[in-house]
Amino acid sequence: MENYHVKKHQNHWDLTREGAAHAAISKPTKSEIISAMETFVKDKKVSVKIHGEDGRFQEERTYPRSSDPKRSPG
Repeated sequence: MENYHVKKHQNHWDLTREGAAHAAISKPTKSEIISAMETFVKDKKVSVKIHGEDGRFQEERTYPRSSDPKRSPG
């Protein structure tokens, strides 16, 4: 399973694969990057960690949902 992060970078938001040098997608707002991210991961098996404006971790989403470990909290 690939791991991605949604983070604010300067004046835009990025979706970046863990360990990658460049973002897979960049959008001006967090809501736009979340929407684009959901389309981007549609046919992938990934974990996406979403961070707030301050860079702190907020939530993790697993795609497809069937890949989510059901017994883990969150």
